[in-house]
Amino acid sequence: MGGHKEQDVARQGFDAADAVPLLLDPRGAVTGWTGQAERLLGYPPSEAVGKDFAVLLAAEDAERVPGLIGRCGADGGWAGLMTARHRDGRTLRVMTRITAATGQDGEGSLLVLLSEMNGAPGWDMSRAVLEQMVTGASIGIAIVDTDLRFVWSNAALEQFGGGPPAQRLGLRLSDVQPGMDFESVEARMRQVLESGERVVGYEHVGRVRSAPLRESAHMLSFTRLDDEEGRPIGVYYTVVDVTDRRRARQRLALLDLAGKRIGRTLDIMSTAQELADVAVPGLAEFVVVDLLETVLRGAELPPGPIAGTGRVPLRRAGHRSLYKDLPRTVVRAGEAVAYLADSPPIRCLSTGRSWHQEQLDPLATGWVVGPPGEPEPTFLELGLRSVMIVPIRARGVTLGLTGFFRRRLDEPFSADDLHLAEDLVSRAAVCLDNARRYARERNAALVLQSSLLPLHLPEQDAVEVSACYRPADELTGLGGDWYDLIPLSGARVALIVGEAHGHGIDAAAAMGGLRTAVRTLAALDLPPEEVLAHLDDLVDRSAGDEGAGPEGTYGHPVGSGCVYVVYDPVDGQCTMAAAGHPSPAVIAPDGSVTFVDLPEGPALGVGGPPFESVELTLPEGSTLALHTDGLLLPPERNGAVDTDRIRLRQALETSGPTLELSCRAVVDALVPTRPYDDVALLMARTKRLDRGHVAAWDLPADPAVVAEARRTATGQLSRWGLDELAFTTELVVSELVTNAIRYASGPVRLRLIHERTLVCEVLDGGATAPHLRHPRATDEGGRGLLLVSQLAQRWGTRFIPDGKIIWAEQSLTAPLE
Repeated sequence: MGGHKEQDVARQGFDAADAVPLLLDPRGAVTGWTGQAERLLGYPPSEAVGKDFAVLLAAEDAERVPGLIGRCGADGGWAGLMTARHRDGRTLRVMTRITAATGQDGEGSLLVLLSEMNGAPGWDMSRAVLEQMVTGASIGIAIVDTDLRFVWSNAALEQFGGGPPAQRLGLRLSDVQPGMDFESVEARMRQVLESGERVVGYEHVGRVRSAPLRESAHMLSFTRLDDEEGRPIGVYYTVVDVTDRRRARQRLALLDLAGKRIGRTLDIMSTAQELADVAVPGLAEFVVVDLLETVLRGAELPPGPIAGTGRVPLRRAGHRSLYKDLPRTVVRAGEAVAYLADSPPIRCLSTGRSWHQEQLDPLATGWVVGPPGEPEPTFLELGLRSVMIVPIRARGVTLGLTGFFRRRLDEPFSADDLHLAEDLVSRAAVCLDNARRYARERNAALVLQSSLLPLHLPEQDAVEVSACYRPADELTGLGGDWYDLIPLSGARVALIVGEAHGHGIDAAAAMGGLRTAVRTLAALDLPPEEVLAHLDDLVDRSAGDEGAGPEGTYGHPVGSGCVYVVYDPVDGQCTMAAAGHPSPAVIAPDGSVTFVDLPEGPALGVGGPPFESVELTLPEGSTLALHTDGLLLPPERNGAVDTDRIRLRQALETSGPTLELSCRAVVDALVPTRPYDDVALLMARTKRLDRGHVAAWDLPADPAVVAEARRTATGQLSRWGLDELAFTTELVVSELVTNAIRYASGPVRLRLIHERTLVCEVLDGGATAPHLRHPRATDEGGRGLLLVSQLAQRWGTRFIPDGKIIWAEQSLTAPLE
């Protein structure tokens, strides 16, 4: 021990020089009393000699004295703690040893040795007792001198190799354990020798002679030993093998890392790669993750293992290698991978159980099916020596498999490693299955969205158009906003932007119903205000059927908004109406921005005053900007309509080189990456149809004019280079003009429009729609409109304030010039 305090305590041991001796006769009476005894207990010899030893003790110990005296006479001794009474009345704890002795006269007597324990840390033991303790300890203990050479060690140190204690004497740690980082250990010893401060819990990782093929972890503690004058004489240290503890800690750290890094996204490939990244190098040196192709598509999987042992369609979803040359060949991420029939990976898929092999046959070939004609590389060529195959299973279905490989011969995979790999894969499997389920739902949502929103706006010559859509639900890409362009008769187009309440799939479903209804109503060629009126009735009736109302309209079209615009490229006439929707903006050809003074009618299905329309004439090159309210400020930040219009005007005035770039730039300028509401913007730049491609004639209400109308139309077709349509056009003109003169009143107007199709229009003052009849074989008439329907690509009727227009379209074989 070192220090004066330890030396004072040591003097309280049982050495004869330090203990207080007493002599007792065989009956237990004091026969010998010393000055030391007087100093310890306070009794002078005159008072002590002749008294029973029991009188000097506390009552509980006094009762034990007769039995102890008899025992000591029989077996030679007893040792233990007792409580003595001082002459002044206080008590003292004393370590007591009683042994049999023989006096000079040959009579038997007892020797009592007393050692005061007040202030001592415990039962101080003799060197023999201490040697028994340290020699029999299960932890390694050693003492080195100031030159760091062994002077003593216990038998437990042999478990780490290096021979018995006698062989260590005089050697350094570098001589005994050359595989360890002895320099760092000896550096700690010198630090303790110089400072005198203990080093506790120093963890060292290295290779010891008892396990030269694997790394072991040891916990070491160092204490300096001093002589009686406080000078260092060496270092006392202990060694404990904590390899299992360290590996358990590493496993927990690896699983904790997996919890943090695997599944950070809902992308299947990214999640598989995260599994491979986490496992290298903490568990393996090379990891591959192969998933079923159906998993990558997000398809539903049958429960249980994969049936059959043939080739299973797999795809490499992730891999990671610790070495650039491991393995020599590898399937790239995203590529298909096929394993040989009845190979361990296929067996793992078919049984659902893991498999591992500590040592692969180096001359055996790998399990992956290579290109035709190329020899299969051996495991030696691949650099793989130990393997674990773990199927990826979650919620009762098999998703794929994970392969773990090592190339080092000294640390093959163990059963504990397999358990760790299974825990790691099971955690990743849940994340992969979540990603698969998300992919399935998102694919379904995208299919729904693509069926509801137009993939491509139809080609036409009325406007140049571009649209931008940004949903608030970033994950699904679904929203309730929508836009559309619908070609109408007479080269006109309908432009629509609408919004259903809510977000996600419910709002998208409501939006799909609205868009379908609008397209159906647009086919009737009704004015915008009538289209919205019919749409309002449909929404109101559907809400009544489903029990929805204004207070609970999420997922229902009640309260939705819509703006409906019809543009005629022949004269530039534009008619529009709105239902609970912001007014469109108009960008003039010179770049100035104005807003249409359009009455904002009631939202669909909530009731209110009738819808009103506005007519205006747009110069060629004007741009209509139709948008939903997601392009505006959120309600809590919007102080006035003027604020929104100023922001929108500034964005619209900054035009891009193309309409598509301008449309995207406006959304980017006004909408954050994650908008608070769905956003739809439709921009349409107006065109005018060349006057040379429109021809019109006013005809008197006389049957004799029909022949002249045919000749006039045929001549116009000849000038347009459409002679191949002359015969069918004659028949169409003849039947439409004849019907107008026969059944209508007032003048008749014939108009031909040469656009992407040839449009024939006949206007009359009648208010009755023509009826398509199917005459019998014996009927003499009634075949006019039936003939028109057979000759034309499509035909119909639209009503105007002055009457009605019957029209028919024929497809062109010659391009528009």
